[in-house]
Amino acid sequence: MLAEDFPALYIDLDTVVSGDLSRIVDLLPTPDGLMLLQSAIVPLGAVGRFFWRRTKGRKYARGNSSLVAFHPKHHHQIAAKFLALWTQLQDLSFRPMIADERFMSWAAQSTVAAIPNRLAVKFPTEFMSRVNAVSYLWAFLPWVRARRAGLIAVTLCGVEIKPEALLALPDGARVTDPKGRTLIWSDFVLGKTRRDIIRFYSDQPR
Repeated sequence: MLAEDFPALYIDLDTVVSGDLSRIVDLLPTPDGLMLLQSAIVPLGAVGRFFWRRTKGRKYARGNSSLVAFHPKHHHQIAAKFLALWTQLQDLSFRPMIADERFMSWAAQSTVAAIPNRLAVKFPTEFMSRVNAVSYLWAFLPWVRARRAGLIAVTLCGVEIKPEALLALPDGARVTDPKGRTLIWSDFVLGKTRRDIIRFYSDQPR
């Protein structure tokens, strides 16, 4: 389905794009590199590979597949590994097989890297918190505000609200997800991301 001689960028439909996504593809570290959004606590890259090697694949860094940058011709082995395990097990009992992003992270752990959070982030991780004061504190820090001002993609994964509902929220409204994290829908907390979301979904065909 993809031209193997060119790098590819997969994007989930719930991702708000506000800049040139080729900047992510340009950061692919090697021809066989694969980049995901950082997801779990253990960082993608050298630290994750350390745990992966020490535990013989039982522990590893996990990414989020809302954005995936890769060269198709170097990653056929991911599908091949999945099919081999399925043939062997006939079920999804092997933990990395329960989600696409887990399996990609595990199968490509030797080369996987994180998409820098200066370019793209998960909305819940970046902008939501179980403590409202933390959201305001992060929004107040000048270096955080500067980094967020440069974001070119924000994925709304896990946000328990539809885009049209976001657009209808008044400034300062709060929405809490099942994990207890609260979205504060304000320009101060979200910065340009709030305006990007409004602009992105207002421009979409109905």
